[in-house]
Amino acid sequence: MVSFACFPAVRCLTLSYMKTSALTIRLDRALARQLTALAKRLGRSRSDIARDALRRQLAILQFEEARRSIMPFAEARGYLTDEDVFRDVS
Repeated sequence: MVSFACFPAVRCLTLSYMKTSALTIRLDRALARQLTALAKRLGRSRSDIARDALRRQLAILQFEEARRSIMPFAEARGYLTDEDVFRDVS
């Protein structure tokens, strides 16, 4: 099933087979204004922008976590900086 219910000027596509869950967050006024203004400029919903930002932040945090867990092994082999890695892979 597909429905098109959203804002009057914006057409949203909702697919019934997509499983979703809700998350409520509190934003300070400045962040809320920034999010609203960006959503308006891009013609996207605030939720869509927040989801995209959360996906990106989670990817960054997962990368940093992987990097931290690998660093002892890299350091033991003489890789102390990004330049050390780039030197050997370039």
